[in-house]
Amino acid sequence: MRFGPVPLSEAEGAILAHSVPLADGRLRKGCVLTAPDLVRLHHAGLTEVMVARLDPGDVPEDAAADRLARSLVPDPVAAGLVLSQAFTGRVNLNAAWPGILQLDPRAVLALNRVHPAITLATLSPFARVAAAQLAGTVKIIAYAVPEEALATTCALARCAVRILPVRRRTASLILTEVPDGDLNLAAKGRRAVETRLRALGIALTGCTTVPHRTAAIATALAAAQGELLLILTGSATSDLHDVAPEALRAAGGRVQRFGMPVDPGNLLFLGDLGARPVIGLPGCARSPAQNGADWVLERLACGVTVSDDDIAAMGIGGLLKEIPQRGRLRETPDPEI
Repeated sequence: MRFGPVPLSEAEGAILAHSVPLADGRLRKGCVLTAPDLVRLHHAGLTEVMVARLDPGDVPEDAAADRLARSLVPDPVAAGLVLSQAFTGRVNLNAAWPGILQLDPRAVLALNRVHPAITLATLSPFARVAAAQLAGTVKIIAYAVPEEALATTCALARCAVRILPVRRRTASLILTEVPDGDLNLAAKGRRAVETRLRALGIALTGCTTVPHRTAAIATALAAAQGELLLILTGSATSDLHDVAPEALRAAGGRVQRFGMPVDPGNLLFLGDLGARPVIGLPGCARSPAQNGADWVLERLACGVTVSDDDIAAMGIGGLLKEIPQRGRLRETPDPEI
């Protein structure tokens, strides 16, 4: 692709490189100049304009963006994505339904390394999305790109992005109360959890409040009907053999892990009762602010298995925004700063 000023007499069919304000409107950069456009420019007193001309084998920006987007998402319905019409070299990828973003980070890195004018930006892997939310955007940042580079990029990009829909549609919540505890904690916890579930399109099919005792929690777990089982205790779980994990074992379930390298969210435990995942929520789940339990809940809701290695990897980027309502902040503000 070549740039440079040319006389108006030679500009027809070229791409206008810079916007030009005129008395009757504006000629937008990137437009292909026509004979009437040149008449308008002449009447404005211009004798030349800055243009771009494509070289043989160059692919115009909109056509290039459309090809790359359709390589990324060859079957939009199956991938849960809606592709916008190409405009100024951009195609947006919007979620067709609530869920989480699944992508191939190596493919995204590889395609972004082929040519600096061929780009894909996405949300983070496993980011939760709502229906119609922007999940990624293809942008060709030049008026055209070489066919060879585009073909290479499209081959690398195939099927690299999709939205995983929510698979588990119901959840049960078990709350516990401790003697002399704050009576508002249970109600606050229910509201926050229900809000999280609603964002995923999950119905809270049962919410039970029981004493903070192993037997009581075990009985509630055995009676719960949800596809996801959530426990939010009135006293924080502090050990692999604390009351709530022991209750899961007593109910015939398995505790997979206690603790995660995400803050807030350290005191989560994860297990299962038969085929149903069980999440022991940390106390910070009473706040609507994001915490580590959100990342686990969202993946499990979408049918993604969460392993020990998955949780360990969450430590990278796992230092989340502090929740002021926490009983013990990470850092005590220094009044002299």
